[in-house]
Amino acid sequence: MYLADRSAPSGAKTAPPDRGSGRTPAVASTVLALGTVSLITDISSEMVTAVLPLYLIAGLGLSPLGFGALDGVYNGVSALVQLTGGHLADRVRNHKLVAGIGYGLSALCKPLLLLAHSLGPISVILALERTGKGLRTAPRDALISLATPDELQGRAFGVHRAMDTTGALLGPLAAFLILGVAADGYDAVFGVSACVAVLGVVVLMLFVPSGAGDTPPRPAAAPPAPRAAPARPKPVRLRDATALLRLPRLRALALCAVLLGLTTVSDAFVYLLLQRRTGIDDQWFPLLPLGTAAVFLLLAVPAGALADRIGRRTVFLAGHALLLAAYGLLLWAPEWPVLPYLVLALHGMFYAATDGVLPAAVAATVPESLRATGLAVVGTGQALARFACSLAFGGAWTLWGTGPALAAAAAGLLCCAAVAGYVLRPSPPAPAVPAAPAPPDPARRP
Repeated sequence: MYLADRSAPSGAKTAPPDRGSGRTPAVASTVLALGTVSLITDISSEMVTAVLPLYLIAGLGLSPLGFGALDGVYNGVSALVQLTGGHLADRVRNHKLVAGIGYGLSALCKPLLLLAHSLGPISVILALERTGKGLRTAPRDALISLATPDELQGRAFGVHRAMDTTGALLGPLAAFLILGVAADGYDAVFGVSACVAVLGVVVLMLFVPSGAGDTPPRPAAAPPAPRAAPARPKPVRLRDATALLRLPRLRALALCAVLLGLTTVSDAFVYLLLQRRTGIDDQWFPLLPLGTAAVFLLLAVPAGALADRIGRRTVFLAGHALLLAAYGLLLWAPEWPVLPYLVLALHGMFYAATDGVLPAAVAATVPESLRATGLAVVGTGQALARFACSLAFGGAWTLWGTGPALAAAAAGLLCCAAVAGYVLRPSPPAPAVPAAPAPPDPARRP
């Protein structure tokens, strides 16, 4: 029972084994280098994300509906650009270049937050920052998948997500410390975030290889005989990208990512709901993402390895069941002192079981020449669905209140998870065809 077919499709390639040691390394050096870049970049991004809801709602007086619209734009722009970034990386055949442009654009936007103190400019800056994120996501994930054998995709993405989440863990902690000691706390957070983002770009340019693989050079041998130059690969066209949706398994993955994204409440809303439900003081609000990040960090690699072993479909759907349990606690649990810890633990387990498992499943269904585009197709659908969820949930909160809005999201998640389980069900094995009897040998006498 796999979320994606375990066998690679025609034309898909994986990194060859390490010939020097005779076995395939568990994690390629490309994955570790990209994980380091993501760790540094996420420290920068999460410093801003941790204080942004409080800054906009408590500082600028934004309504929940307004914040839902802004949060939707924050993620929706990234979704729309992600498809462009994936196709562009495949077309120019340089995933590192496109990813570097995305990281650089996001870093450039961080210091601009120091100059913006009203909703309009902040919205434009956040849209540009998300544009950078959209450009880099698919090429980065393509580099990870192309450097990793198919049977270890879940583990590789789990390692990357664990390193990425380490940054998500350190970012809110840094924001909390800065707010506690700086006189002008929010501007100090934005300034430090800009410096850290630049460091991430430098690490990308210096340590991430441009190629997909990590195969060590072979020992010197006799010079090979001259041969004809290899044929130049065909350029990737837009029609090739659209033809990806003809792959039944990729189409099923995209459909399920959209359905489940429509009922995945934004992290910022989860933390705001938890604060209102438990009465957590504003001073401690930036620390709430730490709970999610800590659990995600601990379980990302085990969840990825488990998905490789028992099936990505099973782990992916189990993750959404854990998110549904978190919704239930926010709705109906009594005033337990451990309620915040339980909700944050379930939230982190949800991400550990889904965030790396989905791209690992997609990578197993897409040819190498269109790897970034295929990852972007599914990622764009999921992000656009979450954009719609942010708008809908913010409006429902404003009109009906938190309880009915979250109850509607929980009911939708239950229904969509049931549909996804049916769509992603294992294909029945093809019936065995009996072998035709061998024709009689004319040379043999009766």
